[in-house]
Amino acid sequence: MAEELEVDFDVIVIGGGVAGAVAAYQIAKEGKEVLLVERGLEPGSKNLSGGVFYCRVMEEVFPDFAKTAPVERRIVRNVVSLVNESSALNIDYWDQRLAEPENAVTVLRAKLDAWLIEQCEEVGVTVMPGVKVDRLLQESGRFVGIAAGEDELRSHIIIAADGVNSFIAREAGLRDKEPQKHLAVGVKSVIGLPKKVLEDRFNVRGTDGVAYAMVGDCTQGVAGGAFMYTNAESISLGVVLRLDDLVKSGKSSSAIHDHLLQHPVVAPLLEGGELLEYGCHLTIEDGPAMVQQIMARPGLLLVGDAAGFTLNTGLTIRGMDLAAGSALAAAKTALEALEAGDYSQAAMDRYQQHLDASFVGADMRTYEPTPKFLECERMYGTYGKLAADVFYGVFNHDLTPRKRLVKVALGAWKASGVKLGTLIRDGLAAVRSL
Repeated sequence: MAEELEVDFDVIVIGGGVAGAVAAYQIAKEGKEVLLVERGLEPGSKNLSGGVFYCRVMEEVFPDFAKTAPVERRIVRNVVSLVNESSALNIDYWDQRLAEPENAVTVLRAKLDAWLIEQCEEVGVTVMPGVKVDRLLQESGRFVGIAAGEDELRSHIIIAADGVNSFIAREAGLRDKEPQKHLAVGVKSVIGLPKKVLEDRFNVRGTDGVAYAMVGDCTQGVAGGAFMYTNAESISLGVVLRLDDLVKSGKSSSAIHDHLLQHPVVAPLLEGGELLEYGCHLTIEDGPAMVQQIMARPGLLLVGDAAGFTLNTGLTIRGMDLAAGSALAAAKTALEALEAGDYSQAAMDRYQQHLDASFVGADMRTYEPTPKFLECERMYGTYGKLAADVFYGVFNHDLTPRKRLVKVALGAWKASGVKLGTLIRDGLAAVRSL
């Protein structure tokens, strides 16, 4: 049992993104006093546009989330694209089962975050935007509040949801400076297109949408990938580049991004569009490695990007659903601690138990090998060209006698220079990772 502390709030949440808002909402609706502080002048003002949100977890918090929240489109098509200099091989998967119940939606964070904050305020959360937390308050080895300038506010529990560059995590001794291989640079543009033009080009109708995951020449061989997805009347697209490989390449992230926009696979889809937004930010590349670190201290919990909850499987990039799931686990931990009046390390460690029992912990464990597999440089050039050469051999009728598919594939493989042992090892690594 913790010594009684005079507090201003039961819980202080730092950061007004998905993780912070969900945690604040869940705790406040149980009648607790919650303060949410956000550095941005408006919710979502610091976020870069939005993303594909695998949103079924949000139905546990806000029933009919996909129908009531300001979402852009429901993703019912997913395209995986191996991109080369003058070719691309696409796997185009459409399934109406992904529409009902909604599996994934595209969102613009300025709209979504503002809506989430409104939901928080409706259940009594006190929201303070434009507040930069300068330091944490500690007493007797426990975190007991925050300081912003000369102001100090105290609470039983602090939940840090302040993003990938979490100052709070570093100050609390939970994070050292992350190695470059754990991080990536994301560069994104939002291109406005008339709704009819967008729907015709991407073969979508109504509220349906499509998301592309691309690898290969779209990043000019730098480890990472590219993405493109449809909003209501705009296209979001960009690159995510592993920081260590980008530095080693000597290339510019903005130049690689511009190369994507001009690539013959992408450029026709954007023709006549208007640039609405452009920006870059740091993101997480090896989330599983980051979450293996400690995520709690007496009176303190880390959620969302601050704790490393991001997954790039090569087929999907997930962050917001994991942020929401970690927030639910943190809220459950906080409510149990408040009920018991216990804010010790042992009480905060229940957070890990709740994570392990959820899809968040399970998925982070499942995809732990994936970042290592995505370090394979052949993923970003050799294998895309090999796949294209196989299909070129099938469809290029140049009046020479035709070969069976197996012989075409063997010929393309021999021409690629990839040794059989290497191909087998990479194949097994892919199976273990994905």
